[in-house]
Amino acid sequence: MKDLTTKQSGVRWLWLALLVFVLDIGTKLFVMDTMGYGWANRIEILPFFNLLYVHNYGAAFSFLSDAGGWQRWFFAAIALGVSGLLIYWMRCTPASNRILNVAYALVIGGAIGNLFDRLVHGYVVDFLDFYIGNSHWPAFNLADAAICVGAGLIVLDSVRASKKPHAEAE
Repeated sequence: MKDLTTKQSGVRWLWLALLVFVLDIGTKLFVMDTMGYGWANRIEILPFFNLLYVHNYGAAFSFLSDAGGWQRWFFAAIALGVSGLLIYWMRCTPASNRILNVAYALVIGGAIGNLFDRLVHGYVVDFLDFYIGNSHWPAFNLADAAICVGAGLIVLDSVRASKKPHAEAE
């Protein structure tokens, strides 16, 4: 991989990571300031969607949420490491590669949004609750959604790149 100048590289797309971070933190602060905590205080929006203020001390699907506290720093280190790696990859990716740079920016913005929560609160604020009948998807937030969309775009870009003829890829 070669480093490109800032003007030519995907680093130009970091504005999107900042936007994701600001929207994520803004919505979490709004939820914390306006909603009561827990299931009894959920707000039913649609027959399949609630707003629900909960804390997640772990990672996705509350993974390691009851691990005793060390997981806070473990997930913080992962967020910093992944974000640093993605910024490096953005520096090596042409700014014209929109899909990949948008993907990296979404993951970075989401990771830093959840990192902020872990460092400031000791947990991540979740508030989006989708369900069918009595089966609920684990509550999540905008940062989680951005990370998932970004990861999906990375996979999409990888699949698209693998289908290009070898000569075109060089």
